[in-house]
Amino acid sequence: MSVSTSDIKALRERTGAGMLDCKNALAEADGNFDAAVEALRAKGLAKAAKRGDREASQGVVASYIHAGGNLGVLVEVDCETDFVARNDDFVGFAKDLAMHIAAAAPLYLDEASVPDDEREAELRVLVEQDADKPEAVRAKIAEGRIGKWLDEIVLLRQKHVNADRYEGRTIEEIRASLSAKTGENVVIKRFSRFAVGS
Repeated sequence: MSVSTSDIKALRERTGAGMLDCKNALAEADGNFDAAVEALRAKGLAKAAKRGDREASQGVVASYIHAGGNLGVLVEVDCETDFVARNDDFVGFAKDLAMHIAAAAPLYLDEASVPDDEREAELRVLVEQDADKPEAVRAKIAEGRIGKWLDEIVLLRQKHVNADRYEGRTIEEIRASLSAKTGENVVIKRFSRFAVGS
């Protein structure tokens, strides 16, 4: 199937993938734009996973201070080279991430950071809430609710608050996409959220 240059350009702008990758994805998807986007995202995520072992010793610290000055965030996002650290997409991601943290108030960076005792306490509460249901069903309901609870408190599992711009993707999906686009290991290292009175 022949693919138009305008479609290739549009796909490249949306995904950040190379021209040849966009052309091949559109050809394989028989011109279906959404299928091509999904194929490129899957390919990019696979490449990003391979980069995960490479050292990220460069990066930026981004900040966000909410109007009125009563809420602020600092976040460190690292990459492999200072060239990428100065890249507009990388810096923009770090700034958007700081704004997201201010709005969404995550408690932990990743799932591994959630203390076991806190997770177990939440699970006990959730199981108790469904005490009137059969035991086999209670466990499944509680597991589903634990997943939703983790989505609320874990930064990498949260959907970006700017859903229109990021198409409802999670922070981890956006990070992996940036890693695929830059060709480097991109790591959200740490964050702090400060609010007056808390």
